[in-house]
Amino acid sequence: MGYERFAPVERAIEINGDRYTFWQPPDLDALIDVEAFERDERIPYWANVWESALVLAEEIAGMEPGGRSLIELGCGLALPAIVACRRGFRAVASDYEDDALEGVRYNANRNGAEGLETLLLDWRRLPDDLPMFDLVVAADVLYEKHHAEALAAVVARTLTPNGTALVADPGRARAVNFEPAIRAAGLGIVKQQPRRPHGITTGPEIDIYRVTHPR
Repeated sequence: MGYERFAPVERAIEINGDRYTFWQPPDLDALIDVEAFERDERIPYWANVWESALVLAEEIAGMEPGGRSLIELGCGLALPAIVACRRGFRAVASDYEDDALEGVRYNANRNGAEGLETLLLDWRRLPDDLPMFDLVVAADVLYEKHHAEALAAVVARTLTPNGTALVADPGRARAVNFEPAIRAAGLGIVKQQPRRPHGITTGPEIDIYRVTHPR
């Protein structure tokens, strides 16, 4: 049955004036697998398009692709990567969950992003042939204490010397560990002024961390 087994429901999303139609499972809680959580801390956060993904997608929509490559880490349903692909970036959406990547392909094909590549990626076991990218992006992936160091290591491994990483976070408590982890990995980091997605006046303000190699 593929992605249809989740009985996905339609959600209209506007990014900088462009319309996207996303299909996402109707009930995240119904997807929770207690055994999977106990074994590997898996929670199906992938099944929603969160505020951090909206803000990150808006940032990407304002960029010129210029032949650049992009990877989204912990992509979930990959709105930022789909926006990037539609804008003309050579984009890859990566996640730890096969179910998420099914949803990515389903939504990419329905939003004019058929060229988007998907990659099953475990940050703890990076493949030797993992390429580097001009843009490395992630939205709302800093849930646990160890995620900051893991994400910093992946960014350091995948970011080209002149590249930029953008990490969007809704002010989670664990995000406080990300800046020192990035600096420990030998990279520079600046936190942008937090904001909400365009047209939204309630809910969390989203921090965006901009990461580069030192000049």
